[in-house]
Amino acid sequence: MGSDTTAMRKVMVVVDPSREAAGALQYALSHVVTEKDELILVHVETQNSWKSTFTFSFLRRTGISIPAVNNNNINNGNNQSSSAAAGGEGMAEGEVDFLEAMRQLCEAARPRLKVTVERLQMGAKDKASVILFKSTAMGVDHLIIGQKKSLSSVLLGNTKYKKPGGLGPKSLDTAEYLIEYSKCNCVGVQKRGQTGGYLLNTKTQKNFWLLA
Repeated sequence: MGSDTTAMRKVMVVVDPSREAAGALQYALSHVVTEKDELILVHVETQNSWKSTFTFSFLRRTGISIPAVNNNNINNGNNQSSSAAAGGEGMAEGEVDFLEAMRQLCEAARPRLKVTVERLQMGAKDKASVILFKSTAMGVDHLIIGQKKSLSSVLLGNTKYKKPGGLGPKSLDTAEYLIEYSKCNCVGVQKRGQTGGYLLNTKTQKNFWLLA
């Protein structure tokens, strides 16, 4: 009696250098993962990948130092997956590696949490399909993705995907597609300021407000 038999869960967070991804990671660390879970940070590298100061300023507010890219640091991370080792290729010396910074943040916030990273290439597939395939192959229990506001999606040209078979009156963005077609529980997260809480979307619950 008294033994905790809770099984380890795999929680995957889709990350990139954006405040939406930073908000999704905050939500995962504060409301989803436990020390018995495995947290997987997945980033899909595309030709149109861009840099943003939003994630970096968020990380700096936590007091965690942001490392410059260093192949030795990347290869020596005990909790990093082998796919992360190739992440430094093609990056300039001294360039900020946001994925490594996020990993360090997670380990500082939850020292006993197992954290791994996955860098994926899009290839001939679209971003949503790559994430969907990887989350299924890894047996992920929870998939979390930052979701842009509707206006932001329009202004930033967020990728749209047709529903399978071309059915349905409208296309879906990456978060909407994953929420609809992921085999695991998928949550779209909108962070509302620093203390404003989260607006969450799942397949069964839309625009659910959660205080920070």
